[in-house]
Amino acid sequence: MTTAVSQYLTLTWRGVVKIKRNPLVLTDVVLGPAVFLVLFVYVFGGAIDGSTRDYLQYVLPGMIGLMTLLATMGVGVALNQDLERGVFDRFRSLPMARSAPLVGAIGGDVVRQVVAVGALIGFGSLLGFRFQTGVWQVLAACGLAVGFAVALSWVWVLLGLVMKDAQTVQGLGALVIFPLAFASNIFVDPATMPGWLRAFVAVNPIRHLMDAMRGLMLGGPVARPVLWTVLWMAGFVAVFAPLALTAYRRR
Repeated sequence: MTTAVSQYLTLTWRGVVKIKRNPLVLTDVVLGPAVFLVLFVYVFGGAIDGSTRDYLQYVLPGMIGLMTLLATMGVGVALNQDLERGVFDRFRSLPMARSAPLVGAIGGDVVRQVVAVGALIGFGSLLGFRFQTGVWQVLAACGLAVGFAVALSWVWVLLGLVMKDAQTVQGLGALVIFPLAFASNIFVDPATMPGWLRAFVAVNPIRHLMDAMRGLMLGGPVARPVLWTVLWMAGFVAVFAPLALTAYRRR
C-alpha cells in the first residue's frame, strides 16, 4: 500500500512539474473564469438581478462550480495526448500499480483546480464579493467543489482512454458540460424556467453542488444539498473509476 501511495504521489508530482515548466497551462482555468465573471456580472447582471452587486453575490459560487466542471476536461485531454505519445507504454514497462498513472493524472489536476479556485475568489473579492459565513464554511465549500471535480474527473479519464483523439474528448466534453451547466442554478434561479426544464434541474447534480456552495458561502440550508452532492460524487467514482481501469488494462 505504501509503495502504491508513493507511486501515486510521484505521478501527481509529474503533473505539478508540468505546470512549473509551463505556467501558461493555467491560463484557461485562471483567466477564462475571470473573463466569464466580468461578462456575466456587468453585461447580464443588471438585467437578470436588477443589480450587478447583488448578482455578483449570487453568481460567484456558481462560477467556481462552472470553472471546476470545465477544468475536469483537461485531465481527459492530457491522458489522451499521453497515450498518443507513447508515455503510457513506458509506464506499463515499469513496476508500478496499474492505477497509478490514472490516479496521478487526477492528482496533478487537483493542483490546477486549487489554484483556479483561489484566483477566482481573489478576483471576485476585488470586484466586491463578500462571504456571509465563516472561514471554515468557505473552506468547506471550496473543498466540496474540488472534491466534486475529482470525482467527475473519472468520467473524463474514461473518455480520454476510449476516444480516438484529444479533439474528440474536448468536443464531447463541451457537449455534455454546457447543457449540465446552463440547465442548472449556476446563473439564474430555476423558478423562472419552464416546468420541464425545472424537472431536469431538480435531478441535475450541479444544482445540488450550487445549493451546497451558496449555503456554505452565503448562508442557508446545507445538510441536504451537501448530502446529495456527496452521493453524486460517490456515484461518479463507483461507476466510472472501475470502467476507466478496465479500459486502461485493455489499451
